[in-house]
Amino acid sequence: MSDLLERSPFDLASERRVVIIADWLPPDFGAVGQYMQMRARALAEQGHDVTLLGLSSGEGSVRQEARGKGTLTEVRLSTRPVPRHSFLARLAWTAATNMRLVVAGYRSLRAADGILFTGSPPLLIHLLAPLKPLWRGRLVYRITDFHPECLIAARDRPSRALGLLLGLTNFWRRRIDGFEVLGQDQLKRLRETGVREERISLVRDGSPVAFADDVVAEPLPAVLKGSCVLLYAGNFGVAHDVETVAEGYRLHHRAGTGRVRLWLSATGAGADDLVARFTEQGLPFHNSHPVSLDRLAGLLRTPDAHLVTLKDAFVGFVMPSKIYACIESDKPVLFVGSAASDVDFLAHAMGPDRYWRVACGDATGFAAALEQLADRPSEPRQ
Repeated sequence: MSDLLERSPFDLASERRVVIIADWLPPDFGAVGQYMQMRARALAEQGHDVTLLGLSSGEGSVRQEARGKGTLTEVRLSTRPVPRHSFLARLAWTAATNMRLVVAGYRSLRAADGILFTGSPPLLIHLLAPLKPLWRGRLVYRITDFHPECLIAARDRPSRALGLLLGLTNFWRRRIDGFEVLGQDQLKRLRETGVREERISLVRDGSPVAFADDVVAEPLPAVLKGSCVLLYAGNFGVAHDVETVAEGYRLHHRAGTGRVRLWLSATGAGADDLVARFTEQGLPFHNSHPVSLDRLAGLLRTPDAHLVTLKDAFVGFVMPSKIYACIESDKPVLFVGSAASDVDFLAHAMGPDRYWRVACGDATGFAAALEQLADRPSEPRQ
């Protein structure tokens, strides 16, 4: 928590009242909501009066508490899950959800000395920036994921509509008071949109959980016992490399020793794709639901290593924040992605005996990395 306090961009003397807008708040699954709740609590303990606006799959609620030297008010809006069946349905959900967040927090936004909003839900800038004359406080955009760049990167062909949306988004970006980025790769991307570097701050997430000495590893599923276990925990979506993992894992089990078992504690289209492929091919693996935040440290201490992936097209647009907790778990990391990503920058310091990077598309290299991982002496599970 102290790291968060040290990295606070808000000045207590001039920005006592702070509003933070995020998406899914714990216990709902969502990395952005987890980090923003931590941020809100840290600012309140420092002495700010913080209002945190977010979403809930349960009932809506408003809860206020004294925290440290300040106060924290959490406003949760009951919201249905994001529809996945069509792009238009997701767009409608996003527009309606963004409007509900702004309306629910309107009074707090008007009174705030500082407003921090994120890239989740996406495209919120198209409401907050045009309404900027109504906000007395400084408007800070913490870019978790770049939108609509992620939509563009996910497409096989250019889209004129998305190109126009990108132009409008960059227009509003140049009118935001300040930005926070998660890595040097994101800073580079934001500069390319025309935002001056003096308005950009690099504020890394860090691990959402602490690995204290008393953290006990989660029980290893029976089907994984006796194997070298590679865990993918979290969201496995369109930004993550499925093809390299799927083909490399198949090669490991069909042409290699097959000593590594993949454990998916994940959600997302990529996770669903891997489950379908491995089931059809008869490959051994284990699939489970993501755990709650209070169990995450124990889960990350359980496997022999962690898997992180990112497609090349998304470098600088997405920063897999799970890398911080994976590194702090003191377990080796296998990264499928580019050396231009900050994932490689952060994990490289672990050393060649605890970190492997495989380029996207190099299924043979992934299979070879699995063999090297299996050759490592097993470490005791804490």
